[in-house]
Amino acid sequence: MRAGAVMGNRFINLAACGGALFWASAATAVGQEEALTAVPSGLQLEPLEQFIEPQPDGTAWARFRFVAPGLAQGVGYDRVEPDFAHLCAEYALPLLRAAGETVSQVVISMSSQPLEFGASAPEIVQYFEAFSIEDDRCIWEAF
Repeated sequence: MRAGAVMGNRFINLAACGGALFWASAATAVGQEEALTAVPSGLQLEPLEQFIEPQPDGTAWARFRFVAPGLAQGVGYDRVEPDFAHLCAEYALPLLRAAGETVSQVVISMSSQPLEFGASAPEIVQYFEAFSIEDDRCIWEAF
């Protein structure tokens, strides 16, 4: 598995490009690969993309998007719900710290297949959760 941002079919590693994308090194941080395969649901996840999204109020959100093919086999939200808090605390926050990024919110999403950001397709299962970041902790935000 790899960490970074995907743009089209190109995988890129960069730090702050136009304020929209971020990232880190090509190497996965120690423990990050295990964190992806050891989510509470037991599903296998693959990072799709991650980026910083500037907000109109001047804050920034970090978006971490994952593909979880197992969602296509009828895995319900109740099974993956604990995965979101785990991914925020054990995956997103360490990567943001390592990249020196400060954000007000982390949004984690999972889809059963790769899908362009912002798109929807009835045949693709998608789940989302948002977390405020305070004192280096993820605080769940109900939509």
